[in-house]
Amino acid sequence: MRTISVEIDDVGVATVWLDRPERHNAWTGRMHAEYLAAFADLEANDAVRCAIVTGRGKAFSVGGDARALAGHAERGGYDTGLPSETATPGYGVHPELDHDLVWQLGMRFPIIAAVNGACAGIAFALACFCDLRFAAVGAKLTTAATRLGLPAEYGLSWILPRLVGVTHAADLLYTSRVVLAQDAPPGLFNAVLPADELIDHVRAYARRLATEVGPNAVTMTKRLLVADLLRHAPGTSVEESKLAIDRHTGANEYREGIAAFTERRPPRF
Repeated sequence: MRTISVEIDDVGVATVWLDRPERHNAWTGRMHAEYLAAFADLEANDAVRCAIVTGRGKAFSVGGDARALAGHAERGGYDTGLPSETATPGYGVHPELDHDLVWQLGMRFPIIAAVNGACAGIAFALACFCDLRFAAVGAKLTTAATRLGLPAEYGLSWILPRLVGVTHAADLLYTSRVVLAQDAPPGLFNAVLPADELIDHVRAYARRLATEVGPNAVTMTKRLLVADLLRHAPGTSVEESKLAIDRHTGANEYREGIAAFTERRPPRF
């Protein structure tokens, strides 16, 4: 890979780097294809329990590469730049998740965006479709599309209102104004931290996810969260959660969790 790099630590936390620092990690068809391939590999690796996505250098990603954007205008149509066949991580959980970027909600493990710097356009959408988001103080954010004469892209009109509410989403989507991370609407980030503390904080958080909670329980909880986003039926949510709890109480993972709780020790999942 030339635009994505991956590291996996000793407890199964993967760090996926958007790795074009000389172009501020601008998004291209090649990066998109390599991002898919990287997550397909992680999905197939049972040792992986959590993934962090961040940018190499000072930016998370400034969004679509300027040269690619100019090419769309010359062609008079949008071209993702993807090859005809790509990896499909996260597919198969629900048909509505079998699409660009939203497939991240179909992955079995949590994905955490560590927004270390500028985050715009498709990169902003990518971060929104992660399960959790942390950002560096001073990171500049913009949905970008309307300033380019384009409508909201890559499902932002669906995910952003669910994170920050319809009114705040409309503001960000209509104006494409630049917002600093610390001034972002509530709900967008789990925390905003000094830039020199961001990655260490996120890695510590991810390692807790990898070692202190049951991986199968987290997968099922993610499935329930996403299913509820898709259907908006609270009664169905209650009943399905009861069935899921019933299944999991018969598993070794639950027995270990209870044993650790009663013995006042860390669990060994």
